[in-house]
Amino acid sequence: MVITGVYGTGKSSVAEEMADRLERERVSYAAIDLDWLGWFDTGGGGNEEAAERVFLANLRAIVDNYLRAGVERFVLAGSVTDRDELGRLAAVVPIPLRVVWLHAPFEDIERRLLAAPTTGRRNDLQVAEKWLAEGIGTGIDDFAVENTGSIQDAATTILDWLGRTPTH
Repeated sequence: MVITGVYGTGKSSVAEEMADRLERERVSYAAIDLDWLGWFDTGGGGNEEAAERVFLANLRAIVDNYLRAGVERFVLAGSVTDRDELGRLAAVVPIPLRVVWLHAPFEDIERRLLAAPTTGRRNDLQVAEKWLAEGIGTGIDDFAVENTGSIQDAATTILDWLGRTPTH
């Protein structure tokens, strides 16, 4: 499954909570924070095509390694912009993907990102505001979850939904 949404909605935290629950239940899984797989710079400035190639190659290698180890389910956390990007992810992960849109009120996103100790997270606030204003990333989900309560509540809601969703 893919947990997507704008920066600051809690995707990585919810994925971590889900992974913890799956591990306690002895369910075969791998959790992957997609943001880290394409975070690099060669020193020559931004080349989006090269970044996309490296990201997908990294994801493919990790997924293949996990599959060879016996993993059957994936919890992927990352901001997905549109159906084309989702299609590229699906081409790399050879199992059906369920997509959850995690959202939160802008005030919560702002509070979370401004409290972060890194400059990058504060910069993510501008991106989140733009995505929300322009509707980027919306309409590609199978299920939406409002992340206004605890991380545990959001993870439970998603896991309950996945339990009712066919896995064909």
